[in-house]
Amino acid sequence: MTHTRFTQLAESLPATVPFVGPEAHERATGVAFKARIGANENAFGPSPKALEAMRASLADIWMYGDSENHDLRTALAALHGCTPANIMVGEGIDGLLGYLVRLLVEPGDAVVTSDGAYPTFNYHVAGFGGVLHKLPYKDDHEDLPALIAKAREVDAKLIYFANPDNPMATWHKGADVVTALEALPEGCLLVLDEAYIEFAPEGTAAPVDINDPRVIRMRTFSKAYGLAGARVGYALGAPGLITAFNKIRNHFGMNRTSQIGALAALHDQPYLAETLAKTDAARAEIGTIAAENGLKAIPSAANFVTIDCGADGTFAKAVLDALVARGLFVRMPFVAPQNRCIRISCGTEADLAMLRAALPDALKEARNA
Repeated sequence: MTHTRFTQLAESLPATVPFVGPEAHERATGVAFKARIGANENAFGPSPKALEAMRASLADIWMYGDSENHDLRTALAALHGCTPANIMVGEGIDGLLGYLVRLLVEPGDAVVTSDGAYPTFNYHVAGFGGVLHKLPYKDDHEDLPALIAKAREVDAKLIYFANPDNPMATWHKGADVVTALEALPEGCLLVLDEAYIEFAPEGTAAPVDINDPRVIRMRTFSKAYGLAGARVGYALGAPGLITAFNKIRNHFGMNRTSQIGALAALHDQPYLAETLAKTDAARAEIGTIAAENGLKAIPSAANFVTIDCGADGTFAKAVLDALVARGLFVRMPFVAPQNRCIRISCGTEADLAMLRAALPDALKEARNA
């Protein structure tokens, strides 16, 4: 009898999905969520101009997207004051991380990250046989100096560091990131995930020279621009590194309509400003709701707020389960001690009204469990 001959590496990996989405919960329970405030999506939606451009593009969906992403890369270069050669567009940051790991990581190569940080990066590293070295958070922040020191110790090819962070929404000053680079070991690349940078305070973006070969920065249209379902991300880096993506990427991986929508969204900066203002208001409201219930909201530089439930991971999970049972999709960090928290995405006024109504009973149920 014939059989599929998987690679030895593939045979060793679990067939799991890094995230359990709200749709999976809804299928399992047969009940739709009333408020989707757990996936860090932009509940305020994309620019109407982006939607209009995407609708208009559908008649031409029979055509492939531009394999060079020329128009979008050119517009992004103008925004960032660099050249298109410094930019690679891909299928969200997730897709770009997969390509980057494929370019740099061979079986046995060391990679450094924070324990409990964005798990999709770990998924890609495992998929190419890399060896992950994880360090704990320090005061609910990723500890970049410690990550760099560990990279030197294990001769790591990559360090993954998010600023602002997910799942805690904490952040570091960009100038401190640049200072830390001085200790980066030779041959190690810092992957600086800036998915939430538009929401962060002034000075959070690291003022790294666009041609600095030690750093690659990741940005996305999924968060501030409200196009998570379109899957559009981009990398900023030195031309030699950016060009290398062309060796292994899926050249027709970008959806034509997504390319057009992202370009239109980029050109509507006034709408982006409105979204950021709404997000600021929602963060403040989530903090108020937390305080009303005797909980502490950790200061956030993202489009979500991490709430310290004041006990351990078991209690936080009970709170989360109680909110889910009341129709609110929320998430929590995976690793102690951050798993003492739950994480609430910035939602609409209606979403947060449901949170305000549900949280007292959810806490009471968790305390009585």
